[in-house]
Amino acid sequence: MPHDMFTLIETAIKETSGAADALLVPGGEHADLASTVAFSLAKQKRQAPVKIAQDLVADLQKRPDLAGIAIEAKGPYINFIFGNAYVSEVLKAAVRPGYGNLEKKTTRVVLEHTSANPNGPLHVGHIRNSIIGDTLARAFRKAGYPLEVQYYVNDMGRQIAIVVWGFDNLDSTQQPGEKEDAHIARIYIAANREIEKDEGITQQVNVLMQLVENGDPAVVRKFRKEVSRCLDGFKVTLKDLNVVHDRFVWESDFIRNGNTERIINKLKRMPQAHEDETLYLDLSEFGFENKYVIRRSDGTSVYAARDLAFHAWKGANFDRVIDVLGADHKLIGAQLQSTMKLLGEKVPEIVHFEFVSLPEGSMSTRAGKFVSADDLITEIRKRAFDEVTTRRPELDVESRKAIAASVGLAAIRYDIVKVSPEKSTVFDWKEALDFERQSGPYIQYAHARACSIMEKAGAFTECYDLESEQEIALAKEIAKFPQVIERVVVELRPHILATYARELADTFNTFYHFEPVLKSEGKIRDRRLTLVKAVQNTLKESLETLGIDAIRSM
Repeated sequence: MPHDMFTLIETAIKETSGAADALLVPGGEHADLASTVAFSLAKQKRQAPVKIAQDLVADLQKRPDLAGIAIEAKGPYINFIFGNAYVSEVLKAAVRPGYGNLEKKTTRVVLEHTSANPNGPLHVGHIRNSIIGDTLARAFRKAGYPLEVQYYVNDMGRQIAIVVWGFDNLDSTQQPGEKEDAHIARIYIAANREIEKDEGITQQVNVLMQLVENGDPAVVRKFRKEVSRCLDGFKVTLKDLNVVHDRFVWESDFIRNGNTERIINKLKRMPQAHEDETLYLDLSEFGFENKYVIRRSDGTSVYAARDLAFHAWKGANFDRVIDVLGADHKLIGAQLQSTMKLLGEKVPEIVHFEFVSLPEGSMSTRAGKFVSADDLITEIRKRAFDEVTTRRPELDVESRKAIAASVGLAAIRYDIVKVSPEKSTVFDWKEALDFERQSGPYIQYAHARACSIMEKAGAFTECYDLESEQEIALAKEIAKFPQVIERVVVELRPHILATYARELADTFNTFYHFEPVLKSEGKIRDRRLTLVKAVQNTLKESLETLGIDAIRSM
């Protein structure tokens, strides 16, 4: 297996060279894997990297466990080229259901993503969080980890208090056909406009915040009711995006169960704690100049205190804690990590992402300027339907709608996840729906082509003995899939999988262009059909891990 081969070579290099890191990288056009370990050993051995590489190759070639692997020194680089036996084993694995699944792990992982404030619909900026998080979740499950995906519900912050004030004091009648989260947003925007006119309303909002923290039953019910309604709207949007959460964890629970007060009491006893009307931490030892406020002067806790309690609870129940947060949360996230370290608690890993936008401009829920995710989904489905109609006019309307829904989902999810999280991106309608280039529908189309070939082929005998350059190149691309899954969960970079899926589709299309499949005969036909079956299965597993439908016809 590919992943086993990587581990085998990595171990062999470490044992032979004594290096702590084998420094294995993809070999590019000239090899399957390559090592730059000779560079790292040059200073220690006081020899030229070229000489070190040559000596290591001579020793590695003597190892019986590396038999069948061509090992050569190219200057200071050590190249590993896998033989036919490896390719055959890859094919045998890749035609089986669940290809790419890694061994079951015992490390319990909790992954939090989306967690948008429930004061209006999810917008284009939010869904990058959702898609990155959900893709990571799918990759962790494929990598064999027991996983829980959580949504942290902010049900007692100032924004929610403003929503509750609005429902208490303004005309809050729901309009016909108005989605719950859109209704909440309309009242929130109207309430903010009233606050701008009358500063006295701010005090009323403050009172609501004090009452909810103190557990006033009537106020708690009001907060819970409006937040629940907004979440109902979110769940519809998330379902349309094929995003799933296992648990919704409510912020207020950490007030009710006493965890927030316990964290505050622990922090108060620390040398970094100061009380000057507010309770705050001095985190200057971590490079932060501003105060990290834990409790307000009126005695109410701030979001940070409840977030610390939440993360302490996660750390006590899981082995690995991962958060997906926007770039605007970098300071908050870093302060959280530093404080968790001071507390002696498990420090969360944070995936920060830059924002996705539309050419139409920036978004703000408070100002009422945003493109909702629902609007984006509706528009992309319409455009997808028009594209499918152009390509498949013979299909009935319902069939075209079904394909368009899957294509639209692929367009959104792939276009957003294909860019590394730390880079901002603009969602490009035309590029996202381009069947001919780097898009989700392009990968779906390659999968559908493989399915079509298999359906036309009929019965054949699986053959794992490849010969041509194009055949072997395609098999070796298929072989990378398990290692890609491992890289995604280790590095927390889901765009690696998106890039791989597109490259596999590219390699398959090149193979299909140069090597006839259905017109071949005998053993050649059998081995090429086996290869197409492996491609179809690997594309299916890749697409599903990306949260995209692996449709069989387009």
